[in-house]
Amino acid sequence: MFDAMGAELLARIQFAFTISFHIIFPAFSIGLASYLAVLNGLWLRTGDQTYLTLFEYWKKIFAMAFAMGVVSGIVMSYQFGTNWSVFSDKTGPILGPLMGYEVLSAFFLEAGFLGIMLFGRHRVGPGLHMFATAVVAFGTLVSATWILSVNSWMQTPAGYGINEVGQFVPQDWWAIVFNPSFPYRLVHMVLAAFLTVALVVGGVGAFHLLRNPADVGSKRMFSMAMWMAIIVTPIQIFAGDQHGLNTLEHQPTKVMAMEGHFDSHPDGAPLILFGIPNSKEKRIDYAIKIPKLGSLILKHDPDAPMDGLDTVPDELEPPVGIVFWSFRIMVGLGFAMLGLGMWGLVRRWRGGFSSDRWLLRASVVMAPSGFVAVLAGWVTTEVGRQPYTVYGLLKTADSLAPVAASAVGASLVAFIIVYFFVFGAGAFYILRLMAKPPAAPNHSLDDGPIRTAGIAPGSRVKSRSLTPSH
Repeated sequence: MFDAMGAELLARIQFAFTISFHIIFPAFSIGLASYLAVLNGLWLRTGDQTYLTLFEYWKKIFAMAFAMGVVSGIVMSYQFGTNWSVFSDKTGPILGPLMGYEVLSAFFLEAGFLGIMLFGRHRVGPGLHMFATAVVAFGTLVSATWILSVNSWMQTPAGYGINEVGQFVPQDWWAIVFNPSFPYRLVHMVLAAFLTVALVVGGVGAFHLLRNPADVGSKRMFSMAMWMAIIVTPIQIFAGDQHGLNTLEHQPTKVMAMEGHFDSHPDGAPLILFGIPNSKEKRIDYAIKIPKLGSLILKHDPDAPMDGLDTVPDELEPPVGIVFWSFRIMVGLGFAMLGLGMWGLVRRWRGGFSSDRWLLRASVVMAPSGFVAVLAGWVTTEVGRQPYTVYGLLKTADSLAPVAASAVGASLVAFIIVYFFVFGAGAFYILRLMAKPPAAPNHSLDDGPIRTAGIAPGSRVKSRSLTPSH
């Protein structure tokens, strides 16, 4: 069975499987680290115990998500050597240093201050603890910056040369790091991480409000999450539009697959809302489309001509069906998030914001939508780049290690079994933590009586050593 599928397809499935597990944890950690920094800062500023309660509640969840992100990332790095050694050899002079910089400048930063953030509040004092929390949040953003730079270079390579043995070698590090698609992809991904966390926090708050409408902590987290949703979602939609225009400029074939344009449209392209891609017949069956709107969105001119996949050799076309539908899932969820945020804004204005049970139910249902949108976005990006690993320069088939299909298939099965047990248990534990309502922190399990930071309501923290209040 494995030999019939081929080593390349199996290796691609294995990498897709592992990166799908991995990406949800960093996306969650990036947004949640910033949320923790905001909660801690608000507590220090206002002395409101609710913010401290929420900080202690979400920091446990962050610790689990961070740990699972680290473990799943280590597994991915091994695949560069086992399944994609040719790719590693050819791109190593460029991608190797970038990934090394991520470890040195970001992961060490996060790991170095994580322990202080989790356990050191009453040992180092509130000021240094706040600094550590902010550094961890900053470290997650730096980590995202390097990883997005790596992936963006594979999408829009720049600043490179090719040596006598066929390796990509650096010529301009500034052009490599800040390649043409990098700024758009970084903004899009970071906003996606913030939205993912906002929806999870809002969903958890809504879940507990449905059970106990008087829960102050749940009201606070639900309110903060809904503000985040209504503010960030429109920005994300705009950022996504700009990213799409950048992709049209540098990866037009990907946009053709996203839009389902098998044919060129010299007088303006329609926007195909839905349909069934038929790659064999080169058409979209049962298409529901709006004339001229595709050209208006992509070129800001309804009559602007748009090239289709009929201008691309068949062997250079990405899998249209996958890209077409993953893109629509991502966009559809984005507008659903906007609708949820607007619903919350209207209810906040009219009153009864945290007691609208239909809004609370909708928030619970939408809680995992950020993860789905992130996965759909990555599928669109990665599958849309095919048949290349380095767009236009290095094909996926030429990146594969000389490994047997049976070996790749066996490791894929092992990954599936281990991942579902290990990460299934981790996800189950996180859900168990979320199922419990926020409660006042118990410092006795943290540091005992050492420099316990008690604060009177409404006061500001000015000293590193405070009188206990519990």
